[in-house]
Amino acid sequence: MPIRSKTGTTHDGAPLALAREPAKDIEPWFYWISVAEGDIAADTTVSCRMLGDQACMRLLWGGTWTAETLDGVQTFVPGDEGITLYFGTQTRAMPISVTGSYKVVTIHLTTGAPPVLGGPSQAALTDRIVIHEDLVGHGHLTSKVPTQAPYEDWIVAVEMQLRRFLATTSRKLPDPISVGFERECLASPDFIIGDFADALGVSCRTVERTIKRDFGISPKLVQRRARALDMAATLLGVARPEDEPEARLRYFDQSHLIREIRRFFGIRPGELVNGAHPFLRMTIETRQRRRLKALEELEAIEASGVAPWRDPVAEPEGFGRAK
Repeated sequence: MPIRSKTGTTHDGAPLALAREPAKDIEPWFYWISVAEGDIAADTTVSCRMLGDQACMRLLWGGTWTAETLDGVQTFVPGDEGITLYFGTQTRAMPISVTGSYKVVTIHLTTGAPPVLGGPSQAALTDRIVIHEDLVGHGHLTSKVPTQAPYEDWIVAVEMQLRRFLATTSRKLPDPISVGFERECLASPDFIIGDFADALGVSCRTVERTIKRDFGISPKLVQRRARALDMAATLLGVARPEDEPEARLRYFDQSHLIREIRRFFGIRPGELVNGAHPFLRMTIETRQRRRLKALEELEAIEASGVAPWRDPVAEPEGFGRAK
């Protein structure tokens, strides 16, 4: 592996990010925050892909980043000052490459948060990346992060900036339909949409319209993507072993599984198992931590000190849950 991760690894040395819930006062709008840092030789390029099911902001330092987006190939050179990018939700894996060492803070927005915070249309930014400063017309978030301090300080600094932003808004909560739909997709994405609508006392049309607005895609595609992400987590080794049988049973047969993995990731399941995929694994591992929370198991796992797929020897000290 050409990356020497400073933020944890799997048991076989694959790089991972550190991730935790944000502080409770900002958690309704910002679901999860992660930090990743890795050393790559200056003349080495690591090619990979990302698939995110939520809009997010990524603060980048160092390295040269290239992404194949709906708008074509885009290249970003953050340097020491850094750059903040807004990633829309993705309908399929986005090819990316990184040359040189990197530092990244990723702020995952709660589904439904962008519309109530005056953000862009999720449908308009699906499979796209825009520079955050160009989007909002102000700010330089990377200058507010003490990247020479411990990782927990990075997140605390980010949380402070998010509080300042929220102070300028009405702090309206995301739509409960979208919040509930995401929770169901994390826990078990094979639910019947009509049953979900009935449980909330709304029509299927209301659910479809709300999900399209807040996810940028149709409810059925959200469910298919969730199934594929759960399956990919098992193939990439960032899921509990006992979760694999259920993930496989969501597919009619092996050919169905292969088609869906190729649809969302552009490669076959065996290539996910045998390839490196460092940045895809980081993204999906963060989602797995969210999934465990949705299953009300994250607290028990964190009490044991580390998620089961992480190597405890590689864990940086001083990084924990928000107070």
